[in-house]
Amino acid sequence: MFGGCTSLTNAPILPAMTLAASCYNSMFCGCTSLTTAPALPATTLATSCYINMFSNCTSLVTPPSLPATTLMRYCYSNMFYGCTNLTTAPALLATTLATNCYEYMFYGCSKLNNIKMLATDISASSCLMSWVYGVSSTGTFIKNTSMTSLTTGQSGIPSGWTVVNDGESGGGGQFYVNHDGFGDGTFTFTIDSPKTWNECVGLKDDTGVYEITYEEVVPGVYRFMINGYK
Repeated sequence: MFGGCTSLTNAPILPAMTLAASCYNSMFCGCTSLTTAPALPATTLATSCYINMFSNCTSLVTPPSLPATTLMRYCYSNMFYGCTNLTTAPALLATTLATNCYEYMFYGCSKLNNIKMLATDISASSCLMSWVYGVSSTGTFIKNTSMTSLTTGQSGIPSGWTVVNDGESGGGGQFYVNHDGFGDGTFTFTIDSPKTWNECVGLKDDTGVYEITYEEVVPGVYRFMINGYK
């Protein structure tokens, strides 16, 4: 649809919650001026729905959140292939992978240095094929505490990266919460995480507390991120 539009800087809103096969295939492929991806709130995916969607978007630095937890064949295949300015991957929350779902997903993302992938079942054929080929030589990989079968290399955990179990201090984190209301600078919520929010806020080292940011993933659901120090 917008493939090769090298001057495109603002992507259209894509509000669909249920997708069809190949619906966004190569939609922004080669849009070399696009820096921020549109929100992708869909929770019901389809075969090849996001394949090649942002491939070779060499200026992309802000990827979309990917809230779906049930995957389909080829759903994220090649999604960020060649995104050479991407440093942090969207959190990958699914625990069971599908055939070819993540193959070549971050292939050639030479600055990528942070991935959170919570799969515990990676038995599907080619689900991780060369998915992190050519990423940064150092970085942080956050995994499910129950995952013990990931190998090191381009089809598993990138070589040279630090591995952190989800919820442990030291690796940062992303937390999905149910929104109960904002007002007067305060908010209340329930948190889906092995740690309580107070424990996360209280994480410190010599430089101080973590910086906390948030974004609305889908209406009423916010992602809170601990992504650096103040």
